[in-house]
Amino acid sequence: QVQLVESGGGLVQPGGSLRLSCAASGSIFSINAMGWYRQAPGKERELVARIISGGSPNYADSVKGRFTISRDNAKNTVYLQMNSLKPEDTAVYYCNGNVVTRAGGLRTYWGQGTQVTVSS
Repeated sequence: QVQLVESGGGLVQPGGSLRLSCAASGSIFSINAMGWYRQAPGKERELVARIISGGSPNYADSVKGRFTISRDNAKNTVYLQMNSLKPEDTAVYYCNGNVVTRAGGLRTYWGQGTQVTVSS
């Protein structure tokens, strides 16, 4: 099995910064892609940013220029640096990984979510 564990959520003031981390562990052979999604109250879950091995990162228009996604492949960890935070960024943020397991399977895994609150 594979587990994704997020950390770094919290409460910040508008204009502030926060850095989220997500560490993948378990029977991992390789990770094709990792990303961050978020879900605000009463809204659908939406893509925030994702990065594919061998490719460039992609961002939602609402966060482009403010958020940066990065990976540490040696640690199977993905980060989301969030700057210039707005109240509209308030949501539960979920880590996502597309993983090739040591058994040869390709599966998608989700973290438990971490709350990000930007006060107004």
